[in-house]
Amino acid sequence: MRDLAKYQGIIPAFYACYDENGKVSRERTKALALHLLKKGVKGVYVGGSSGECIYQGVQERKEILEAVMEVAKGKMTVIAHVACNNTADSCELAAHAESLGVDAIASIPPIYFRLPDHAIAQYWNDISAAAPNTDFIIYNIPQLAGVALTLPLFKEMLKNPRVVGVKNSSMPVQDIQMFKMAGGEDHVVFNGPDEQLISGLAMGADGGIGGTYGVMPELYIKMFDLCKAGDYTTARNIQNDVDKIIYAMCECKGNLYAVMKEIIKLREGLDIGSVRKPLAALVPEDAPQVNKCKVMIDEAIAKYC
Repeated sequence: MRDLAKYQGIIPAFYACYDENGKVSRERTKALALHLLKKGVKGVYVGGSSGECIYQGVQERKEILEAVMEVAKGKMTVIAHVACNNTADSCELAAHAESLGVDAIASIPPIYFRLPDHAIAQYWNDISAAAPNTDFIIYNIPQLAGVALTLPLFKEMLKNPRVVGVKNSSMPVQDIQMFKMAGGEDHVVFNGPDEQLISGLAMGADGGIGGTYGVMPELYIKMFDLCKAGDYTTARNIQNDVDKIIYAMCECKGNLYAVMKEIIKLREGLDIGSVRKPLAALVPEDAPQVNKCKVMIDEAIAKYC
């Protein structure tokens, strides 16, 4: 049996940290990793959607993971998303991640061209083979990748002994149930959609990986703990307030990640930069809404934590 305890809990999707010129900042990356470590999260998911991976080069992604590992190795779980839109670069990132000692690597399917299941399986198995001693997590996010993880494809991937589970960001909570049933107790499933964390946990998710966890980790940790204790009533109240915050953050003209980075700066005094083009940076008229969201987070944490 695998040691799955390291995957059970709240794992924020790590934000890309840039300097004033929009270049990857190792120091700011380490500062964010230390910040999240102090907040008590289970781990971090590095290089995914929240990490703006599709707008970064291979060397930049290596630098980010290296900086995170300087802080996090041995102190919290690190899952490195290594997918690129070609196999060679993905394998290079996978091998690099294993050399750093990450707990697991993860990958979405290739995007743009719609590949058949057997080609996606080959892509994932090639990546896994480049990191043969590291757990592999499938990242299912059909609304962005353009292709969904099917049960036949998942069952094919379960033939790979390094496959440990699924980060499921599809919207139907039933998918969590299906992947959990197919994988069994020796595999994990992470809830992806932040807006329905408690639903995913109720359906059997082992933990959560989410893009808004980093801006309000206290609330997600509290939700997780309450669900594990069986108090879904209080957890639902927190979920409702968290969802209101998410909807409010999405009302800004600037990209959601730009909003959250600004809130972290306002709440924690931690400057991790803005977002990389073509993502939209904040505009001056966003300021009142950003401050409103900050206050909403402050009030929710004071209420529940």
